[in-house]
Amino acid sequence: MRFSDLCDKEVINVNDCRCLGNVRDIDFDKECGRICAIIIPGPGKYLGCFGRDFEFCIPWSKIIRIGPDIILVDLDEKEMKKKIG
Repeated sequence: MRFSDLCDKEVINVNDCRCLGNVRDIDFDKECGRICAIIIPGPGKYLGCFGRDFEFCIPWSKIIRIGPDIILVDLDEKEMKKKIG
């Protein structure tokens, strides 16, 4: 699977059945080349413009399944937010 294939998939949290968005970046370990987390932009500020306050950083271990058009994750919103800046 290529990174561009991951970017086309929507990420769904199975705890609250909420769509979090699409993958925009990955975090990986430079030592072994293993993917550590997928990163999804958080909601935009004022009317969806002017940047973002946080992004969703979802550890690879929290991914349940990668399907043909969605990625299912299992986690609480508190443990996945990462402050930008």
